[in-house]
Amino acid sequence: MIEREQPLERALVVHPVSGRESAQTSRYKLEEACGLAEALGVALIEAQSIALREIKAATFLGGGKVEELAELIAAHDISLVIVNAALAPIQQRNLERLWKAKVIDRTGLILEIFALRARTKEGRLQVELARLAYERSRLVRTWTHLERQRGGQGFLAGPGETQIEADRRMLGDKITRLKAELEKVRQTRAVQRHKRERAPERIVALVGYTNAGKSTLFNLLTKGGVLARDMLFATLETTNRILPLPSGGQAVMSDTVGFISDLPTDLIEAFQATLEEVKQADLLVHVRDMADPLSELHRQDVLAVLDTIGAGPHHDQDVVEVWNKIDLLDADTRAHMLEAAAGSEQVFPVSCTNRQGIDALMSGIETALSKKDTILEIHIGPKDMQVRAWLHQNGQVLAENLEDSGYSMRVSLPHVAAGKLLSRHADLVRI
Repeated sequence: MIEREQPLERALVVHPVSGRESAQTSRYKLEEACGLAEALGVALIEAQSIALREIKAATFLGGGKVEELAELIAAHDISLVIVNAALAPIQQRNLERLWKAKVIDRTGLILEIFALRARTKEGRLQVELARLAYERSRLVRTWTHLERQRGGQGFLAGPGETQIEADRRMLGDKITRLKAELEKVRQTRAVQRHKRERAPERIVALVGYTNAGKSTLFNLLTKGGVLARDMLFATLETTNRILPLPSGGQAVMSDTVGFISDLPTDLIEAFQATLEEVKQADLLVHVRDMADPLSELHRQDVLAVLDTIGAGPHHDQDVVEVWNKIDLLDADTRAHMLEAAAGSEQVFPVSCTNRQGIDALMSGIETALSKKDTILEIHIGPKDMQVRAWLHQNGQVLAENLEDSGYSMRVSLPHVAAGKLLSRHADLVRI
């Protein structure tokens, strides 16, 4: 028997535009919504920005626009409408009834993409938890097949109430079970983190707006081999790889899930186990797509999410910015950007395509990591040459002189390595 591929959902993307939003911003936000739709794997038939004077309680959009879109949906046989805004459950239900098509809002769209991308057990648990929390809020008066169930007394709530409460309890039980499973994952991660904290390697976490080029940079710096595509949310799972540093030392680099504006709160909460990696990092490398006209807006979105999870510059965490994709800028814009970043220890313009700025970035990462290092003056005698080799391997040797009695060394060590040295060879350290 020949298996036939399921036809793609034929989709319409609608971006409601508030009065405060400029035409340029609305155009780019519509493009982002279309990118999200394509990441979901649907056939995009039409995309529209719609001016919104006021939000209608019943349908979000005005009645005339709802009727106009209904005709468009019927004419093009559209089965899915994506509204790039947060819809109330009753608004979603009313639009589905009027348009005779499935309707999802921005939160539902992002959850669908995350469900599609999740590969590990942990990822699937986190997405399922966020999805159930989202669906629980969608149960309000959507059970039309139960309208015949009516209460006989005035104190009963009315059609379908019993079934709604039963389903809400069922979802609540599932959410409780998933949270318990994720707590086990969080405990496992905590043990792994504790082991890493005792190791000399420091943690560098890549963060940034989705599709800013984090995974491409990660592969370039670490030979990480993770999926890197021009697609929103191509990476969902956290990946750790060794990052070789210019001085010969090394750190651990983490590639994390990309952020996005209006990231669902339930999703942030569900991904706390993964985002703990970001909180515990010694250094955050914020990757920005400088060819994106909304780059500054996206920067603020990323900082807001970091602040939500207790990470970033407002939580005493060092951050450097990577101004990525400068090869896509025109010559004048690129020259101005390079001039603006010149001499800065926090900003590094790069191109992953032609490796421009990569060496400066690597040096900048090592400099930022070494700010919290411990600098020690050490004397190595003839019988302690193994300690000298260990210092070269685990620290940065700032100065080394051969004397009659051995080597005099000035070494910068990560705090964990410094602690090991002081506990085992305190007699070699000069006060």
